[in-house]
Amino acid sequence: MELRNIAIIAHVDHGKTTLVDAMLKQAKALSRHQAEGERIMDSNDLERERGITILAKNTAVEWGGVKINIVDTPGHADFGGEVERALSMVDGVLLLVDAAEGPMPQTRFVLKKAIEAGLKPIVVINKVDKKDARPDEVLNETFDLMAELGASDEQLDFPYLYAIGREGAAWLGDQPKPDLTDLFETILKHIPAPQVAQGPFQLRVANLDYSNFLGKIALGKVHRGTVRKNQFVTIVGEHGNRDLKVVAVFTHRGLERLEVDEATPGDIVAIAGMEGVEIGDTIAAREAPEALPRLAVDEPTVSITVTPNTSPFAGREGKYVTSRQIRERLLKELETNVALRVIEVTPDTFELHGRGELHLSVLLETMRREGFEFSVGQPSVLFKEIEGQIQEPYEYLVVDVPEAKFGPVMEALGSRKAQMVHMEQASGRIRAEFTVPARALFGFRTLFLTLTAGEGVMSHSFHAYGPHVGSLETRTTGSAVAMEAGVAYAYSLYRLQERVNFFIEPGTEVYVGMIVGEHVRDNDLNVNVNINKKLTNVRAAGSDENIRLIPPRRFSLEEALEFLAPDELLEVTPQSLRLRKRVLDPSQRKRAETA
Repeated sequence: MELRNIAIIAHVDHGKTTLVDAMLKQAKALSRHQAEGERIMDSNDLERERGITILAKNTAVEWGGVKINIVDTPGHADFGGEVERALSMVDGVLLLVDAAEGPMPQTRFVLKKAIEAGLKPIVVINKVDKKDARPDEVLNETFDLMAELGASDEQLDFPYLYAIGREGAAWLGDQPKPDLTDLFETILKHIPAPQVAQGPFQLRVANLDYSNFLGKIALGKVHRGTVRKNQFVTIVGEHGNRDLKVVAVFTHRGLERLEVDEATPGDIVAIAGMEGVEIGDTIAAREAPEALPRLAVDEPTVSITVTPNTSPFAGREGKYVTSRQIRERLLKELETNVALRVIEVTPDTFELHGRGELHLSVLLETMRREGFEFSVGQPSVLFKEIEGQIQEPYEYLVVDVPEAKFGPVMEALGSRKAQMVHMEQASGRIRAEFTVPARALFGFRTLFLTLTAGEGVMSHSFHAYGPHVGSLETRTTGSAVAMEAGVAYAYSLYRLQERVNFFIEPGTEVYVGMIVGEHVRDNDLNVNVNINKKLTNVRAAGSDENIRLIPPRRFSLEEALEFLAPDELLEVTPQSLRLRKRVLDPSQRKRAETA
């Protein structure tokens, strides 16, 4: 059977996963119960909750007697390791661009990777039914972006379609059509069949999976040759060669894996029984154990420190609380998360290096749901020395805000050393593009939403390393820190709420050194939230009905990480997120400040 291998790339929320759903349904690659859901490819709980793709996933459909392997990739730059692995398996890309928003930072990021890999693009202008859609302008912007990123003449001569992914419709030219026939035909016509080298079996591992019955499963594209069940192969890795027996060979159809007798050259397959294999290793025939080039993944730019939880509430909610258990879990994550680095600073302290806050927070959230309990320090960027100069990572930031709200946003970004590179104005909104130090964006999203009254849209991706800009003030408020252990009372919170924006509600148990709110000034404030109103025999009618508390601020894990100061920790447990000071005792903190 003929083959086509294609990856779908786009910015977050431009409709990749929805379009893949429609392709699966129209190619009749799903069983009846599978076809009923939405965003079928987002199988991970966190993906469904956040509405984003985190893990690259494989599926396949048949059209006109040709098998089309489809890889749905993440749109967020923090999961670029997943994108790079996906692009190593395909021969072309389907680039989705929102007809209203146009190319965004992550569009630039994933498109750059595809162009560097020499892949042929097909552009799909999606969501053309939007009220503010501008498909022709967006098509021109996409062409300009490709030219800017160094696309070849062949890549610039790309076919393009218009689409409404939600309705499963895509068409060439000006006449809308009700299905995806034009899209499938364009893929068959413009995406080349995989080039297969002659010789014995060879496959580079691009992804890993695990089965309790079959052991470790390696996924990748067959570069040359074939492989069968029970055949012995050689793993060519960084630490030498090993021989293993193939337990089973699978190919993809719809959402399922089908066991096959033999892997076809050029197909994307899963090989079971590959214990000890790592992403980037080559699986080769024993008679010719030759390695393919290892996957090159961009270096991490952000680090955080993870330690066992040492707060007074430690061990109450978590199932796995020791440094040994945390270490084992982090080392297991390294097997599949190629963009992650784990450095064991001390037996109890682990430094995680990742591609961004979201990349690291997804790992922490996953561990939390598995029953782990730990403490996390403030995120920091990783500096580099380049030609004797200290350099730091910069982000490419795009903001889209109402005209009236642009001034405060510009002022906030100016104080964070952002440099504007482009600005345009249309229909009462301003879209501006900046390069900004990565650390300047820690905590900026919350401020941005406040300044724009929730009407602003921002997104960013890694740009490049640039000159170190010196000290940056990213947080202008202090913390309100509990000075007594006990239970918080409404009476205490009410008395303090003019000066403190609280994170807790009445009845919350607190400990000494726990951060209970944000002080409106820039210094920390020790507060006692455990004082209740003294009762007397004389009660005035209605005197206790005047307590009106402002609802507490609730943090997600990323927001809590952004709030942290250098001397603070985030206590992460399966049920709670608590902010605390590193040094809990107020007198010891005071002594440390004056020392």
